[in-house]
Amino acid sequence: MGNCWFGVHPSINRVSSNAKPESPEVLRPSPAKEEVKEARKLPTNLEEVENLLRHTASNPLIAFTFDELKSVTDGFRRDYFLGGGGFGSVYKGFITEDLRDDIQTLQVAVKVHDGDNSCQGHREWLAEVIFLGQLSHPNLVKLIGYCCQDNHRVLVYEFMDRGSVEANLFSRVLLPIPWNIRMKIAYGAVKGLAFLHEAKKPVIYRDFKTSNILLDQEYNAKLSDFGLAKAGPVGTNLTFPLESWEPVVTLLQNT
Repeated sequence: MGNCWFGVHPSINRVSSNAKPESPEVLRPSPAKEEVKEARKLPTNLEEVENLLRHTASNPLIAFTFDELKSVTDGFRRDYFLGGGGFGSVYKGFITEDLRDDIQTLQVAVKVHDGDNSCQGHREWLAEVIFLGQLSHPNLVKLIGYCCQDNHRVLVYEFMDRGSVEANLFSRVLLPIPWNIRMKIAYGAVKGLAFLHEAKKPVIYRDFKTSNILLDQEYNAKLSDFGLAKAGPVGTNLTFPLESWEPVVTLLQNT
């Protein structure tokens, strides 16, 4: 192979002595550094989170300890595992009267953040706590409580018997969903979106897909996973275009 050579020659252009030197480029932190800096402002411990929720959350949320959630899931048993995603693993659990006197017996879904307490993981966890702590609607999954202890970030939801729309559509075991039920699911999901966009403080959901639409025993659709949600503009009409939910209807029609 031949040798490769590259030479740099000094510029022969002359600059007038009266010319003002170009101002040096302003160095700005990279977007990643800005995100980390912003994330550090978020509450990181239980006391800070509880103080924030007292001023923002309208729905009463239960602050669980990690040991309590171990008890609820029987030590995060393998056969209690429901699924996993970008945030972590989800387990079914059972809250009994033995756990606390002030909590009724209830079946729940427990989502545990996998890995260390990263800025991104904490941001997504906190977004779910804040948004679902403020919002209540038949087509939004209900957040029952949370855990913010040491590096543990856990969310506790109502249990959705039939799982996600995605699991029902592509199951090799379950029977195909009847047409009228598919339309019921699509309509319920869109009603959830409409509620978010028409709220006094609008919310942009940003993660609308079949795996995040959960179904109860009667096939009522409920939006879940608000980790990527953001506050929408206030004082303007926030509409949701058809293309934002059309993929769901298409899947329901063609599967």
